Amino acid sequence: MPFFVARPDPPDQGRESGTVAGWQAEEIRTHGRNVTMPLEPLSQKDVEDRLAELPGWSLDGDRISRSYRLGSHFAAAALVVHIARVQDELDHHSDLTLGYDTVSLTVNTHSVGGAVTEKDFELAGRVEELSTGHGAR
Repeated sequence: MPFFVARPDPPDQGRESGTVAGWQAEEIRTHGRNVTMPLEPLSQKDVEDRLAELPGWSLDGDRISRSYRLGSHFAAAALVVHIARVQDELDHHSDLTLGYDTVSLTVNTHSVGGAVTEKDFELAGRVEELSTGHGAR
């Protein structure tokens, strides 16, 4: 699955890329389609609109966040491992906290000054999809 990476230096070979607004922009797979876009902070309105599509997620300062409750500590730990795998796949890592039967994460993009970007919503959407399979609520 393609993922999005933006950086001011030349892209790795083997990935489709191009320069957009002075940043290297690579392909991202979003809702079944490939899109090339620069990594830029989203406007407050864009963040609010996107959050409306992700029940349970909220804006917490300069981050989006969500907590999940699971049936046991083991189930919560399994969700953390699955989230970590997705984060590695997307090369985008959140602050992830494991409680007894809870998992919390907060996401923003450090490379644009800690703002919320499309990349954060890509991760949030992926986590939302996999959380139901773990029985999270």
